[in-house]
Amino acid sequence: MKQNITLSLDKQVLTELKVIAARRSTSVSRLLTEELEHIVERSDRYERSRREALAALDRGYRFGGGRPDRDALHER
Repeated sequence: MKQNITLSLDKQVLTELKVIAARRSTSVSRLLTEELEHIVERSDRYERSRREALAALDRGYRFGGGRPDRDALHER
């Protein structure tokens, strides 16, 4: 479902935005929609990665075996 919004932009910004959209053969509306979708996508990826990293920290890391004692480290 789509919904229209109203933006208030500086005239110079809007003029430059129209030029950018024309160079890309698209509309200002489509250009802004794509950028906003990218922002949401990056935010979702960040949150998902953050949750996965925190879950990994909660599980802890397994490096195999126990810690060697002092004698084992200093054997010649």
